[in-house]
Amino acid sequence: MTRTIRLSLDINERRYELDVEPRVTLLDALRDHAGLTGTKKGCDQGQCGACTCHIDGQRVLSCLTLAAQAEGRRITTIEGIATANGDLHPVQLAFMEHDAFQCGYCTPGQIMSAVACIREGRTGSDDEIREYMSGNLCRCGAYNSIVAAVREAAEMADA
Repeated sequence: MTRTIRLSLDINERRYELDVEPRVTLLDALRDHAGLTGTKKGCDQGQCGACTCHIDGQRVLSCLTLAAQAEGRRITTIEGIATANGDLHPVQLAFMEHDAFQCGYCTPGQIMSAVACIREGRTGSDDEIREYMSGNLCRCGAYNSIVAAVREAAEMADA
């Protein structure tokens, strides 16, 4: 018999009551139990960054985080960064402006890392942006466009 636990997760300013196995990752809780499929499952080993989301404003790899660890904390996914009226986040707009995606699979994780990069003030140079974003892989090789998008969004945030 499979044992489940009841979790109350605060995701994108909404409360989700989920019954999950204790070993369920935050990634699987988001996708399979909360129906939030924007966070992508890539390597499932913490190597690609496709599953990046934020817990209490800090970026985390949701494939390496147990859902139970996130209870009582504020979780933000790609679905939760636009404004309440549907306006895109400045980073999302910059990614579109700079064609900072090709196939789009890595884009949600890239955007979530970019938001954290800007929030943490790690945008002093293109090299600093590249270093911060190095945990997010893009199989299509859109790295130059990603850096340009992060730089532009950071400049908009400073204005």
